Amino acid sequence: MTEIIDGPTTTTDGPRPRGRGGRGTTASIPAAPLGGKRGLLVGGPPRVDLLPAEVHTARQQRRLVRRVWAGVVVVAVGVALVGGWATMVRMSAEQELASAQGETTALAQQQGQFRDVRVAESETSLLEAAQRVGGSTEIDWSATLQSVRSKLPSGVQITGVTIDSASATAQYAQSDDPLQGRRVATLTFDAKSAVLPSIPDWLTAVSGVTGYVDANANSVSRADDGSGYAVNMTIHLDERAFDGKYATDATKG
Repeated sequence: MTEIIDGPTTTTDGPRPRGRGGRGTTASIPAAPLGGKRGLLVGGPPRVDLLPAEVHTARQQRRLVRRVWAGVVVVAVGVALVGGWATMVRMSAEQELASAQGETTALAQQQGQFRDVRVAESETSLLEAAQRVGGSTEIDWSATLQSVRSKLPSGVQITGVTIDSASATAQYAQSDDPLQGRRVATLTFDAKSAVLPSIPDWLTAVSGVTGYVDANANSVSRADDGSGYAVNMTIHLDERAFDGKYATDATKG
């Protein structure tokens, strides 16, 4: 019998039985756990690991390979999920683009139905612009003459009028006399007065005409039949005399 000497023993109070050889034998029991850990098992079946170290190394390598492949599978699944999501997003974007292109085509077709209206509007705008340019130098001569007549003394009659004004394509010729101001139109009229006119008073009176720059009396003469006096006077006007009629209409529109 094998004698166990490296484990705890339990004895009884009675006499010990003797075995062969006159030696006492010791009964072996499992050691009690110490501190929650499994203790030394005394008298258990013998275990001997006869496998070489290469076998254990191979087993560890196989476990490592399995873990690596598991990680590869997880990564592949993640990539597949991301790729599927990206494909869905791309397909949704393509559908939205196709829808937007369809709407654009429909709008273009609808606009084509009103092509004549758009051409007419464009031509109308062009005509209005030409009208504003061509009429930018227009002067309401009827209103201007009425203003001149109202400034002259009572009893004076205007018997003849000559006008000259700037055009939309050419600048108005200016005087070489430095004492005369810059003008865009000239109004020359003949007037008849029953009494001898006071020219300074006439010049002062016509200064209230819209666009007035300067004025001068060209001649004063007595009528041959003795019925009164004839006066020839010139008034120069600047840009304020323009009526701006077409520009005002465009602004209102």
